[in-house]
Amino acid sequence: MSKQRILVVSPSWIGDMVMSQTLYALLKKQDKEIDVIAPAASKPLLSRMPEVNRSMLFDVGHGELRYGYRRQFARSLKRNNYQQAIVLPNSLKSALVPFLAEIPVRTGFRGEMRYILLNDIRLLDERRLPRMIDRFMALGLPAMTPLPDPEQPRLTVDERNQTECLRQLGLDTNATILGLCPGAEFGDAKRWPVSKFSEVAEAAIEKGMQVWIFGSAADRSISDKIIEQIPPVMREHCQNLAGRTTLLDAIDLLSLCGEVVTNDSGLMHVAAAVGRKTVVLYGSTSPNFTPPLTEKAVIVSEDISCSPCFKRTCPLGHKNCLNLLDASQVISRLQE
Repeated sequence: MSKQRILVVSPSWIGDMVMSQTLYALLKKQDKEIDVIAPAASKPLLSRMPEVNRSMLFDVGHGELRYGYRRQFARSLKRNNYQQAIVLPNSLKSALVPFLAEIPVRTGFRGEMRYILLNDIRLLDERRLPRMIDRFMALGLPAMTPLPDPEQPRLTVDERNQTECLRQLGLDTNATILGLCPGAEFGDAKRWPVSKFSEVAEAAIEKGMQVWIFGSAADRSISDKIIEQIPPVMREHCQNLAGRTTLLDAIDLLSLCGEVVTNDSGLMHVAAAVGRKTVVLYGSTSPNFTPPLTEKAVIVSEDISCSPCFKRTCPLGHKNCLNLLDASQVISRLQE
């Protein structure tokens, strides 16, 4: 008997994609064959998830309808004979392709009037499913089924690519590496101040460590400022990798770090998924909803009345949820 084939419409954000591996692991245990459609920004992660049979590029930007493209894409899926589609995003547009591909069972949470597009509609009980991974996993089981313990995301590391990255970027592993991830694509309300990252970097270098700063090209200016604010004699021990690596390169290089200090971001989830000790700074968001999925995580946050607000920018203008977090709190956690 052939395996049941499942199509998953993935989330777009890098962190959400890492967390979706909990669903793929659950489906794999059910002996199902899993194909995933994903946008260019997060699709590379699927190549490091052994549970996924096939990943397909879904080349539609955030907010774009492009109905003709979706219809053509759906037509190409029909020959794959999927028995079920699981739609992880809650938007109406994300449910269009499985509907147009005439996949018989189309599962997802109710949202944006998707009553026709989905035929296995789930009602979200936030108390029963408080975390994002709980919600992902629930869609891989019959409605109201108790959830098993999740398997923590585990991204595979390509040692050949890792070695090539070290060579091309002129990096070495002679000293212990502290990784810093100062960016957050979601918005400024998730970014700890640059000056405090600089203090952490300086303390690490004083102890004989080297510092690697990770991020996208958009994070390059932030990373430059971190280096500018540490003493000139220390800067040779600090490498700015923002914008110089691909997402897959970042996976392989983060796996070499002894510890990682990071905002609540996609790279935070990547660092956790390659087994690194992560010190995570939470401001506008909550570790109760999107925690780092590892026993090696240390959460640093400030208990104030307006946090978490889940806003991209601080609605009160002070961003005290992060500004009140001292670098000494992070440095002490690293020393434990």
